[in-house]
Amino acid sequence: MVTRQVSRGPDLSSLKIDDRSRRKRSPLRRVAIYALFLLAMIVAVGVFLAINGRRPAVDVVLAQAPEHQQATLLNASGYVTPRRRATIAAKITGQVTAVYAEEGMHVKAGQVLARLDDADARVRLQSARADRDASAAAIADLEVNLANARRELTRAQGLQAAGVRSVESLDQARTAVESLQARLALARKQVEAADAQIRVAQQDLDNCTVRAPFEGLVVSKDAQVGEMVSPISAGGGFTRTGIATIVDMHSLEVEVDVNESNIALVKSGQTVVATLDAYPDWNIPSRVRTIIPTADRQKATVKVRISFLKLDPRILPDMGVKVAFLEDRPKQQKSSVQALIPNSAVRQENDGPMVFLVRDGRVEKRSVSLGAKRGSDVEILAGLTGGERVVVRGQENLHPGQTVEARQ
Repeated sequence: MVTRQVSRGPDLSSLKIDDRSRRKRSPLRRVAIYALFLLAMIVAVGVFLAINGRRPAVDVVLAQAPEHQQATLLNASGYVTPRRRATIAAKITGQVTAVYAEEGMHVKAGQVLARLDDADARVRLQSARADRDASAAAIADLEVNLANARRELTRAQGLQAAGVRSVESLDQARTAVESLQARLALARKQVEAADAQIRVAQQDLDNCTVRAPFEGLVVSKDAQVGEMVSPISAGGGFTRTGIATIVDMHSLEVEVDVNESNIALVKSGQTVVATLDAYPDWNIPSRVRTIIPTADRQKATVKVRISFLKLDPRILPDMGVKVAFLEDRPKQQKSSVQALIPNSAVRQENDGPMVFLVRDGRVEKRSVSLGAKRGSDVEILAGLTGGERVVVRGQENLHPGQTVEARQ
């Protein structure tokens, strides 16, 4: 009988995990998971609080009560224009050797703006002075000869009286004196003419220096060193006619075109509120200076010039501007207008127009009823009473109760 041995595989019983050990590690693992979850929640809450804790900055203005507001009779648009504006040019044709004017530079009356090539003018001045000196030297010679001729005439008169010399010799001596007197007068006139030529040459030399005719601001630099300039359009496109343009900033005013059918509503001295397109929330007190006494037949308009009651560095030439012509006196009858606020403060929503108010650092939403527009402002018929802090910029993403930083 043969006994067969059965080969057995490796014993894997030692690799079996004891259920008791598994039960001991499970609570630690759960604690770690809970801790990580709690930490993630804390980080999320911190980020949420940090984001929502920022206070957005908004611009606010006070709603104005309309008791002393004047009604708007007419609205118009135009541009800021200076009464004194000049393109400075040289009096002579010449080549530019130096330019001292730059855009934005403030210049005074008489300040040098540019210089032209003055070599020819200096040569002419020296020549005129030399001619004057030559004429002056001739005068000295003629005066010496005239003095001698007068002595000869005196002796001739004495000898003729004594009967020694003839009348003919006396006449010759007298003629010599008179001739020298005429030549001396001519020489003196030639000296005067030479002095005049010196003044002309000096003026030509002075014309090579271009100066500012009045105090103002340089708004344009029209010529460069090396270019030719001329007071007339000579030389085609290669010759400049101006060197710089200066504006008197103290003479800025508004020029608008008013339809001739409404010109009866405008009169000299009338109160006006001007609003620059660059600063729509800035109302500038102004007054009508003059009405140009002519009409434009093509546009059917009349030009009106308006003066600012107070100038400001923000007002620049050629800026666009809108103006509102006001009544001379406010209406005495009771008005239904409760307040005036800028147009930029009004938001249109499904429920109608509304505004955001800031009270005690928090946002409040208020529905309003709108009236007519007054320039850059709008009438509030209901919802405000005047004195409220209304948000005019930064309304995006605001919600009631939100904490904000108000700037006025």
